[in-house]
Amino acid sequence: MATEQRPFHLVVFGASGFTGQFVAEEVAREQVDPQRSSRLPWAVAGRCREKLQRVLERAALKLGRPTLPSEVGIIICDIANPASLDEMAKQATVVLNCVGPYRFYGEPVVKACIENGTSCIDISGEPQFLELMYWKYHEKAAEKGVYIIGSSGFDSIPADLGVLYTRNKMNGTLTTVESFLTIHSGSEGLCIHDGTWKSAVYGFGDQDNLRKLRNESKVKPVPFVGPKLKIRWPISYCRELSNYAIPFLGADVSVVKRTQRYLHENLEESPVQYAAYVTVGGITSVIKLMFAGLFFLFFARFGIGRQLLIRFPWLFSFGYFSKQGPTQKQIDASSFTMTFFGQGYSQGLATDKNKPNIRICTQVKGPEAGYVATPIAMVQAALTLLNDTSDLPKTGGVFTPGAAFSRTKLIDRLNHRGIEFSIISSSEV
Repeated sequence: MATEQRPFHLVVFGASGFTGQFVAEEVAREQVDPQRSSRLPWAVAGRCREKLQRVLERAALKLGRPTLPSEVGIIICDIANPASLDEMAKQATVVLNCVGPYRFYGEPVVKACIENGTSCIDISGEPQFLELMYWKYHEKAAEKGVYIIGSSGFDSIPADLGVLYTRNKMNGTLTTVESFLTIHSGSEGLCIHDGTWKSAVYGFGDQDNLRKLRNESKVKPVPFVGPKLKIRWPISYCRELSNYAIPFLGADVSVVKRTQRYLHENLEESPVQYAAYVTVGGITSVIKLMFAGLFFLFFARFGIGRQLLIRFPWLFSFGYFSKQGPTQKQIDASSFTMTFFGQGYSQGLATDKNKPNIRICTQVKGPEAGYVATPIAMVQAALTLLNDTSDLPKTGGVFTPGAAFSRTKLIDRLNHRGIEFSIISSSEV
């Protein structure tokens, strides 16, 4: 990827937002990594110079780098001003877009990047936005030779690359995977900034348009190998983890399915069926979540209900979401574990006449999901775009992380940064 022609290798757009400030901090940390062999010129971008300057000053204080603010470029641009987005894109090799909800603010950035020959990475967990960008811009991005890669944060790099890691570690053909996400917290509990809550509210309130988009695309279902994966009940018990679980309603299933379609249709790889769940502890937690989920789904259906959900996130989420976001102590005490249970066939065993005879269990573990793991994943994805060019898809386009990075060293990079992929067990049945 030609970086010499642009003043900045990376530009963090929305760096003064809640998540964007952590992404900027992670780029600054990467910039001085002892193993870095080349310089990494970068900039922050947004509407207010003073806010961007404060983000750099806070990062400088936290990292012990007093000269940081003078080393980083500042670009003033606004979603409402397409010309300013063009100017930002022209100065970057890769834009890290942290401005959400993406259904409202994501497309102008994608459009500006494609028109100006700039690759773009986002951390969207919104299936409707991600799938719409593929149908509208994949061919245009391919013509320009740029890579537009969505869902490159906690949604959905651990899940998407976790399935690929499980497939690569199985001595045979992987056919099905179930993942179970467990979030760990400290004594002060969990809290998530309400930007994520807003994306969820609008997403669930607009399910009809997502179904319409999928129906209009008229794509054939991805074929499956071996028995069809059975979807669990809305509340199920995972014996291996000794925990109740509910379906994970984020973007992971949508993203993994798109990756598997790409790998099957373009690289002739055997597709993997996938289902995602999140563990919720004991029966008391299950009952609480049932009531919270029913409240959420009911209110998200109506305009006035969505307004109430967005105005009072702390109340309707039972304290899990707030306009202030988590404290540093809450962030430091939090972590995640995503456990993958896969089944498949040993080499040479006919998949049409036999039951799966290999089981494998893998894990992806990492620090706090939203504001530590997400910046790590996003920044490492961007650096992979810069450095592993020969291992990317030959032409540009709109890709999932798994489709773009399946043959790169991104998993190695994540392991080095504290998002760890490992095999727990593998056995022939």
